Amino acid sequence: MADVPQDILSEIASLERLFTVDTEKLKEITEQFIDELHQGLKGEGNIPMNPTWVMNFPDGEETGSFLALDMGGTNLRVCEITLTDEKGEFDIVQSKYRMPEELKHGTAEELWDYTADCIEQFIEYHHEDERDNLDTIPLGFTFSYPATQEHIDNGVLQRWTKGWAVEGVEGEDVVPQLEKALKERNLPVTVAALINDTTGTLIASAYTDQSMRIGCIFGTGHNGAYLETCGNIPKLKHMNLPDDMHMVINCEYGAFNSKGQHPVLPKTQYDVMIDETSPRPGQQAYEKMTSGLYLGEIFRLAMLDLHDNKKILLADQDLKAFRTPFCLDASFLSFIEEDPFENLSETQDMLNDKYGIKAARPELELLRRLAELIGTRSARLCACGIAAICKMKGFDSCHVGADGSVFNKYPHFKQRNAKALREILDWQKGKKDPVVVSSSEDGSGVGAALIAALTVKRIKAGNKYGIQDVSKFNVTSDSKPDP
Repeated sequence: MADVPQDILSEIASLERLFTVDTEKLKEITEQFIDELHQGLKGEGNIPMNPTWVMNFPDGEETGSFLALDMGGTNLRVCEITLTDEKGEFDIVQSKYRMPEELKHGTAEELWDYTADCIEQFIEYHHEDERDNLDTIPLGFTFSYPATQEHIDNGVLQRWTKGWAVEGVEGEDVVPQLEKALKERNLPVTVAALINDTTGTLIASAYTDQSMRIGCIFGTGHNGAYLETCGNIPKLKHMNLPDDMHMVINCEYGAFNSKGQHPVLPKTQYDVMIDETSPRPGQQAYEKMTSGLYLGEIFRLAMLDLHDNKKILLADQDLKAFRTPFCLDASFLSFIEEDPFENLSETQDMLNDKYGIKAARPELELLRRLAELIGTRSARLCACGIAAICKMKGFDSCHVGADGSVFNKYPHFKQRNAKALREILDWQKGKKDPVVVSSSEDGSGVGAALIAALTVKRIKAGNKYGIQDVSKFNVTSDSKPDP
């Protein structure tokens, strides 16, 4: 950056101080993270640590056909997954439906009617001549929002995240709401399991990898899940579950370090602005600094600050195209970081063609560095949640299954995240990383189907722990119940 003026160089240095998270800070955040994970298992603090009633990993012997419904932030996806006789193998057919923006702020009836319509379209398309003769199909429902579960086939929505605000769902069990809409259409489908996408990622990854211990989502939101023993979950003591019984915990740790905790997250003024103007101020503090939903907004606010207040960026340009909140997403930063040309000509052309902005080379350098800093901070902070689970559970080595657009598509995220893990966990240089984070096998689809299969398998074995209504599955026990 030899030709960059001194004032822009000074501003870049200021941004580096603002967004850089050093090793000691990462370690401090991780220690606080461990404390908040423990609090969540007690039913205290910010991190919900939701029991999922998924009580074991698949062994690869699961078979049958199952539906999976994935309700994410942008799309609704319906899949039919057939677990074959070949261990660890499956076949999948799927359809994707755009989630209309107005539904995200509509009513519960509108949301579930649309969802049931999509499932009906899927069944009619893939089973056109046999709908009336189909046996009841178990469905795994990936509901990627924090829910309290007393059974595998129920889930009370704690609060909407990812900008959703559908009326009549918070505080309600979403399974009866969906099943009512399915019944009205006479569809041969029953919800076998309600899961979070993070839980599905963990189970789908464990299906093909016995070293898998943690599942993570790095996408619109950010979250982690792992397998805990019930004896380490004080808030379940009243249920008298065996101490050595396993239970997948959906951490919902995007809520880390929100209200009432020792503040350790290195918030900038832009993070504070995002929180204060969000639908849920004071909630999801960690997620608002790390997830794909917010990276573009952090960039936008910083860019406008450099233009409006510091008068150092695009001074003679009209930035009206950037005045709308959340008009940029993580893909904008990705594009800038991926520009292969030294003169950043692709970024220059994109700004000119799409936004009518003519940026000089020094300004492009500033924008590029801003994108790098925001993306790097996200990857480094995301390492703290993984490291906290590893330290809490004593995992010296393990595999972590990861899904989501930020992990899979954002340039350099994986390398930056791995580097931060090395720093936090003090691994020896030059040796193979003992904790490896790698892309998962479709947790929201395959994972949901596997959990539905595991639920039916438990019913057949006579293990009724965590299952609300076994009668709807039309299966009989072929072995004695577990003690």
